Amino acid sequence: MSLENRLALVTGGSRGIGRGIALALAAEGADIAINYVRDENAAAETADEIRKMGRRANVYQAAVQNYDEDREMVERITSEMGQIGILVNNAGIASKGRTVVDTDPGEVGKLIGIHALSAHYLSALCLPGMRTQKRGDIVMISSVATKYLSANGAPYNMAKAALEALAATLYKEEVGYNIRVNVVAPGLVETEMGKRLARATQGVEDIRILDTNMPFGRVCQPEDIANVVTFLVSDRNSYITGEKLYVNGGA
Repeated sequence: MSLENRLALVTGGSRGIGRGIALALAAEGADIAINYVRDENAAAETADEIRKMGRRANVYQAAVQNYDEDREMVERITSEMGQIGILVNNAGIASKGRTVVDTDPGEVGKLIGIHALSAHYLSALCLPGMRTQKRGDIVMISSVATKYLSANGAPYNMAKAALEALAATLYKEEVGYNIRVNVVAPGLVETEMGKRLARATQGVEDIRILDTNMPFGRVCQPEDIANVVTFLVSDRNSYITGEKLYVNGGA
């Protein structure tokens, strides 16, 4: 188990892609701090699954766009579980799909806060502890949205672009401390958010109807994203930092 004796914080780790990442990291030997904001039951269920693997898992509620809540969460994790060596900035929400003219200004700030400011806050809070360890890893979960920058999604596009700018800056600052910073950019994934997106953009109630039109004959699963994240933070990756990996089947 290549991640044994390492502690990972996964934001938005109770459901969807975050849950998949938390379970995959635990399967490789990591202990997991699961951040959630609303669904405590889902976070607890994910933690229970991890404990059944023989790993430690605790849940921590925090609105990640709030610096004070982030600071308190990191302090609690450090006190209860030890130094964080892996940070996965996964928490995120979708935009409402409106034109710039019709977008509520508050939506722009909300998405940038949840996607990008939270990653800045948590990276700054976790890095001092990472620098004392043999290795540190930060993974930003972005999106293929920054490749296409489609219409009717400016808040989301802007938020993910800011997240990637943070990663591009951060890896240069931290490489001397043996800390790797990488970006993983999924396409459509079968999660609750992905299902809502499929209904809104393609009018399908069952996302698996899209299987036949997708690369490799299926919609991307959370486990597909989790496998890439696990590789990036494991000993199998000794020389990759500052990179962005698309996980969309080449679509």
